[in-house]
Amino acid sequence: MPEPHKPTTLHLAAALSAPGAPRPYTAADWTRRVRLAEDGALDFVTLTDAFGERGPDALQALTVTAPATARVGLVPAVTTTHTEPFHLQAAVATLDWVSGGRAGWLPAVSTTEAEARLFGRRPAAPAAALWHEAAEVAEAAGRLWDSWEDDAEIRDLATGRFVDRDKLHYADFTGRTFSVRGPSIVPRPPQGRPVVVADTASPHARDLAARHADVALVHAQGPAAACAAREELLARAEAAGRDPGTLRVLAVLTVDLGGGEYAAVPSHGGGGPRAGGAGSPAVYRGGPVDLAELVTAWHDTGAVDGFHFVPADPDRDLERLINGTVALLQHRGRFRTFYPGATLRDHLGLARPASRYAAARGDDRSATTQGEPA
Repeated sequence: MPEPHKPTTLHLAAALSAPGAPRPYTAADWTRRVRLAEDGALDFVTLTDAFGERGPDALQALTVTAPATARVGLVPAVTTTHTEPFHLQAAVATLDWVSGGRAGWLPAVSTTEAEARLFGRRPAAPAAALWHEAAEVAEAAGRLWDSWEDDAEIRDLATGRFVDRDKLHYADFTGRTFSVRGPSIVPRPPQGRPVVVADTASPHARDLAARHADVALVHAQGPAAACAAREELLARAEAAGRDPGTLRVLAVLTVDLGGGEYAAVPSHGGGGPRAGGAGSPAVYRGGPVDLAELVTAWHDTGAVDGFHFVPADPDRDLERLINGTVALLQHRGRFRTFYPGATLRDHLGLARPASRYAAARGDDRSATTQGEPA
């Protein structure tokens, strides 16, 4: 593997819910899980969501947990199908402000006719078209987050000026199914652009990951397959004009730690999780100690930058993951014991991007908006 692409820092994240597992309804339950992840210094937590799924909206649930936590990243799934991109980006930007720069979002698509009927707008589209739209939403969101320069707010009571209108910009994005003019109604988020986390379980999502994601989640049954998926994504990112060093690749692993401290099922250990068949998630069943060995082995081979754990039983396995596996990795010096920074980009070792419009403003002042008076 080329040296520039070899992982160095280990990154760990966890899902707060699992497919088929009961979802809490109260803010206290979600906050308890997020705080537990923060106790382990995880980079971020994710919360999945889907139209028609029972339970609170993922973005709103994590927004509620933000004031009760201080460091861990908050990454809700946000469905781009049937959702207005302008409102989507404003909601994610708000989460970044409420959390003090810890927000990300996981683009998702709606593929069923039942979900389409909830909106009555259009029938379900093919997966390729939905993921193309999701990539365009990610592009539009980035432009809208950049539409306020960092110092656009004046807040001058003496003159009655709230913003410098020369530092607000039109996004002027037109996609296949929508168009957005802008600028945003929310000032530029603390991170500049909240982190984009892309799940590449669908092949159609990989273009979005290569072009727009800061973190890509890959599904692989072993380190060799994970390494191949990682290298493919980095190559595609480079071909899209990106620095591949700005993309973190995490392996998705469902963990079942219900048996406690017993030897891992054969074929687990450092080699990899048990294969579940083509297209199925990788599953680890064993003890927290052997899971730590697996994490270390995969990372040492350069297969991935880290792991995104999906606890089979969130209430049980998240606690055993943090107090068992993560604690052991910390004791061995393989994972941090504290957060070195305050934002999710800090945790991931990613720079805060500059506004694309601020960079171009000196060359083309005509691109600025003459918006409504403040």
